[in-house]
Amino acid sequence: MLIGELAQAAGLSRDALRFYEQQGLLRSLRLANGYRVYPAEAVMLLSYIRTAQQLGFTLAEIGRNLPPLWEAADPGPAVMALLGEKLKDIDARIAALQTLREDLATRVGQACPLMS
Repeated sequence: MLIGELAQAAGLSRDALRFYEQQGLLRSLRLANGYRVYPAEAVMLLSYIRTAQQLGFTLAEIGRNLPPLWEAADPGPAVMALLGEKLKDIDARIAALQTLREDLATRVGQACPLMS
C-alpha cells in the first residue's frame, strides 16, 4: 500500500505517517523510485497508535511498548497490564494535582502567599 492509500485508509495525513516513521513507530519499504510501501496491517497499527494517544500514552511510551505487543500471539493481557499502569500513573498525577490545589487554595487568603 502506498503512502497516499495508507493515509486515506487510516484517516491521517501523509505528513503524520512520515512523522510516525521518523519516530520508529511505522516502517515502510522503499521502491526503486523512492515511493514508500506499507504492509496492510499498518492500518491496524495506526489505529492502535491513535487510540493509545487518546488514552494518554506518549509516542515514546507507545514506541517502547509496541514491539512486544506486536510480536505477542495474544497481546490482550499485556495491553491490560499497560492500561492498568497508565491508570495508576493518572491517579498519582491527580493526587499530586489535588495536593497542589489545596496548597494554592490555602495561600490565596494569605497576606503574602509566596512566603511560608
